[in-house]
Amino acid sequence: MNSFKHLLASVLLIMPLSLLAETSTASTSVDDDQNPDIDYSVSELSYENYVHSSKRIKCLYGYAAEKTGDHKAAMAIFNDCISRWHDVYSMIWLAQMYEAGVSMPRDLKRSTELMGMGAEDAEIGGYAALARYHYGVALYEGKGIQSNPEQAIHWLKRANAEGVPEAGEYLHKLGLAAE
Repeated sequence: MNSFKHLLASVLLIMPLSLLAETSTASTSVDDDQNPDIDYSVSELSYENYVHSSKRIKCLYGYAAEKTGDHKAAMAIFNDCISRWHDVYSMIWLAQMYEAGVSMPRDLKRSTELMGMGAEDAEIGGYAALARYHYGVALYEGKGIQSNPEQAIHWLKRANAEGVPEAGEYLHKLGLAAE
């Protein structure tokens, strides 16, 4: 796990440098060489430029916007990624924002709806498996939805089978075999 953290830290340190090397001096006019997705009246690296971008990498910028306190940009990015690409990563982050009440009233129902959308995604493993775990917990505990232990156990077992260790731990806590 430490090597993964070191790799992630290295990528996060190098990525901004490579982005800076590729950017040109900002101007307020758009010519044929400039990206129409970028508003050159603000910094080219601003999250604002990713809110309306047609590039899927913007979904990752939603996380960065959220973690640096630009909640409005994060919400706009995540909502757009969900609507354009049914992006499960964005569903999870937006669900966490609703659950915590970050820059909006806390809304457990909406949080659980988003986790449910992610859980039902056809992807096996990855972020869909993480959504299945969170949805299973919400179903078991009745967070934002009526408690349904039978369905909860289904989602928790599926998440565990797809490699989410927390799902197995939760099942164990319930006195059930993780399978």
